[in-house]
Amino acid sequence: MTTSDPDPRLAHYYPKWLDNLAEDVTLEGSMMDGFVAGPEAVRTVLVAIRTVYDYQNFNFAGPYGDHGWLEDYTAGVSGEPIKNVTLITSNAAGQAQHVVGNYRPRSTLLLLSRLIGEKLAGTPYAGHFLVPASTDPGRSA
Repeated sequence: MTTSDPDPRLAHYYPKWLDNLAEDVTLEGSMMDGFVAGPEAVRTVLVAIRTVYDYQNFNFAGPYGDHGWLEDYTAGVSGEPIKNVTLITSNAAGQAQHVVGNYRPRSTLLLLSRLIGEKLAGTPYAGHFLVPASTDPGRSA
């Protein structure tokens, strides 16, 4: 199996760490400016991302180092493939404390960022993503 082949054992994978977020959890990634902090913010952004996906196929999900969890998946965004590697670092209590997502290719990353910016419009989190110039003249699409 290559890293681009979905692992059939992960067909029904659910990220259990999403249900165990630390109070000071942060989320940052290649498709966003800055970071969001707190369980509500992190959950809101991650759920919004997943709703934009056409599909999501996990290639790997498992432990990384002493306090880490690594996910590698391919998803579809408006018919375009996007790959992601996410590293979740846990605190001493086993709660997810820091989440970092790295997307590629850049063209689909920018599309995903714009779609998430639109989806989160009117929330405190929208400014971390690309938004159409018509809704925020200070930012470019």
